[in-house]
Amino acid sequence: MKALAPFLLFASVAWAAEVPAPRVDKLDPALDALVASDVKIEKVGTGYGWAEGPVWFKDRFVFSDVPKNTAYAWKRGENSPTVFLQPSGTDEPSDLQGSNGLAVDAKGNLLLCQHGARRVGQSLGDGKFKPLATTFDGKKFNSPNDLVVGADGTVYFTDPPYGLPKGQKAEQGFHGVYKLATDGKVSLVTKEVQWPNGIALSNDQKTLYLAVSDNAKTRVTACGLDGTGLRDVFVAQPLKKADRPGGCDGLKVDERGNLWTTGPGGVLILTPEGKHLGTILFHQPTANLAWGEDGKTLFVTSNHDVFVLRTLVKGQGF
Repeated sequence: MKALAPFLLFASVAWAAEVPAPRVDKLDPALDALVASDVKIEKVGTGYGWAEGPVWFKDRFVFSDVPKNTAYAWKRGENSPTVFLQPSGTDEPSDLQGSNGLAVDAKGNLLLCQHGARRVGQSLGDGKFKPLATTFDGKKFNSPNDLVVGADGTVYFTDPPYGLPKGQKAEQGFHGVYKLATDGKVSLVTKEVQWPNGIALSNDQKTLYLAVSDNAKTRVTACGLDGTGLRDVFVAQPLKKADRPGGCDGLKVDERGNLWTTGPGGVLILTPEGKHLGTILFHQPTANLAWGEDGKTLFVTSNHDVFVLRTLVKGQGF
């Protein structure tokens, strides 16, 4: 492997150079009310192992570099992101994977899905973490992946095995979606979805949306807060092509209830009913997104890169 490293590095750089510039692919005129067809899409950082889980925290975007066990931060006026948490997924420096999905609760605390520690945790602001959810039925989680905080403070999170530390065994026997109540109790929402990844709530707080990273059927599903009524909202599998790699990973909801989910080639924009209005194409596997600043600045983590652009609609909660 060491002998091949220079070649692999060259190939990676060459591939990156061939990625076309991001652009908007409009499928329906309704997209014009959400994002301009000629929107400026600015790359503000590059070189990450796998950029993930962005969130607007206080006055900046914070995002995870999962393989590097590091979280970075960026705000307007800075040339590039800077280290924010290192490590981000373990209590001590480690080769284990770092944080993935990030969220902010009503008290302004930064919450993290921590792969290496196999838990949902809270940053205490001094390089230390408070465990919030570590087990269910006495068994360790696989590797909590993404989370969303409800208006009542309840945290919902997904637990696929993507970040399961090497050499450690899965204990749950399924890929769960869980609820962490404000009293600290963890309960199972559903175990009927294999490969659940991103998670979001509808604006009326009655529906959970899940981005499903199933290689055979990547899609967005929905269910009630108790897991009932599970249904497909949009199946993205037919969109996968050589120039549109990747699957459904992270997703968010805008103020009008539209779904913005990563999917083949970039960020897919869907109506609440699942009509595909268009795609912000990044031409590479794209992990997640989040709104910040005044609510109309969208931050996107896409493979080794991070981007910002302005939308015409605000994100949920702004």
